[in-house]
Amino acid sequence: MAKIFCVANQKGGVGKTTTTVNLAAGLAKLDQRVLLVDLDPQGNATMGAGINKAKLTASIYEVLLGMSDVASARQRSEAGQFDVLPANRELAGAEVEMVELENRDKRLRDALAKVSTDYDFILIDCPPALSMLTLNGLCAAHGVIIPMQCEYYALEGLSDLANTIKKVSVNLNPDLKIVGLLRVMFDPRMTLSQQVSDQLEQHFGDKVFKTVIPRNVRLAEAPSYGIPGVVFDPSSKGAQAYIAFGAEMVERIKLLETKSDTK
Repeated sequence: MAKIFCVANQKGGVGKTTTTVNLAAGLAKLDQRVLLVDLDPQGNATMGAGINKAKLTASIYEVLLGMSDVASARQRSEAGQFDVLPANRELAGAEVEMVELENRDKRLRDALAKVSTDYDFILIDCPPALSMLTLNGLCAAHGVIIPMQCEYYALEGLSDLANTIKKVSVNLNPDLKIVGLLRVMFDPRMTLSQQVSDQLEQHFGDKVFKTVIPRNVRLAEAPSYGIPGVVFDPSSKGAQAYIAFGAEMVERIKLLETKSDTK
């Protein structure tokens, strides 16, 4: 059975898609079977995985509305060596069309259940807003990975997101928990970055991943070639960091499973 994780943050431009694509590719390099679910109508994760969103014959839009299933709509990222449930602009209309559907907040969960045994990890790239799409992602997931920049406003947004996750956990998905906070686009030369990083470790302890993703131009260049950064330039500091993060994720899941088994 796959472990399902949302990569979420209500703030835009914090590296959610970069994290999802590169974590997927990093896990694939560790011989994990991975499905990346693009839940953002912009379709950036789809393009970043090397899939042309303009030529899709089926996407997550059809899956959510019951016109297709994951097995039929998924595509292979040859560059990243993982599967993708792709998205394009059609997905923006899904929220309106889902309003009158039964179990509208659990459409994605039900669809993924049918392919759960095909994968070790399913990673969901959520849009930067608490929408019906994000809610579907949170209801489908076992946990949330929160990428965040080490800046002042990020701390304010974090408390809002934590409250949202808590409400979803209480009312809709009791399995949902924060798996960890990932520090991204980190610049050690900035005093504020280091201060915020230290604050995160003080307040959240082992919820903060040990891996830190540096600000890296090669990671920023990779999407324009339709290749995950860890494949585009494996020797770059950004790629090395995401591969290390993939290894840390595998170890953290093993630890969580051991804890749950001993309860």
